[in-house]
Amino acid sequence: MNTVFIAGHARLPSGMAAKSIYETLTITAEIDQKYGVIVAANCTLATEHGKSFIQHLLRGYSLQDGIEKPVDEIKARYLGKAGNALASALKDLYKQYKSYKQIDE
Repeated sequence: MNTVFIAGHARLPSGMAAKSIYETLTITAEIDQKYGVIVAANCTLATEHGKSFIQHLLRGYSLQDGIEKPVDEIKARYLGKAGNALASALKDLYKQYKSYKQIDE
C-alpha cells in the first residue's frame, strides 16, 4: 500500500445540521506517499451529496503543490455555511501532511 490516511479538523458554524451530530468538521484524505496526490477524500458534512461533492473536488490534487488551489476551489464552489470550516479543515489536513513529510524524510 502506497498511501497514508490524514485528517484535518475545524469548528463548525452554528445553525448547521452537522453541528447537531459533530462539534467539528473533519476532512479525511487517502494520500499517495510518493506524489502527495489525494486519491480519495471524505468529510463529516451531514448530506451524502455534500460529502460526494468534496470528494470529487479534492481528488487528484497533489499536496506537494501546496494547498492554495484546493482551498480556493472550495471557497469558489462550495457555497454552504460550512465553506469556511471546510477551508480550515483542509488547511489543517495540509499541516498534518507537512508534519508527516518532515518525519518521513
